Amino acid sequence: MRIVLQRVSRAQVSVDGEVVGRIEAAEGGAPHGLLALVGVTHDDTEATAKALADKTWRLRILDGQRSAADLDAPILVVSQFTLYADTNKGRRPSWNAAAPGPVAEPLVDAYAQALTELGATVATGRFGAHMHVDLVNDGPVTILLEG
Repeated sequence: MRIVLQRVSRAQVSVDGEVVGRIEAAEGGAPHGLLALVGVTHDDTEATAKALADKTWRLRILDGQRSAADLDAPILVVSQFTLYADTNKGRRPSWNAAAPGPVAEPLVDAYAQALTELGATVATGRFGAHMHVDLVNDGPVTILLEG
């Protein structure tokens, strides 16, 4: 599993012009949140998803070297199979390392559910849809997590 984690001031994902997931700073709440772009490969498991959710929740990349858990910062989870693109040969990426939808979707859901169980406020995109992601990257801070 690969997760590109971005510290954001706000982020939202839309499908066919409809906002399906949004995070932003609440009045008096955390000034930041996290956007998690999640890619799944063939040998990932629910245990992998849960471990990376815990890492996401506790990673100290927000203000004052604090975590989303420390600040109760919201997290937007968006599936992203292109994180497993192989561009070593030619000009057309290979997607062979990305797990197919029936394997990947339950693991992206498990990641989001594990974050929720840890106490996070979680918004999500729509698996398999053509999504438009709008974000304000803060810092910028972008971290790659692998498990």
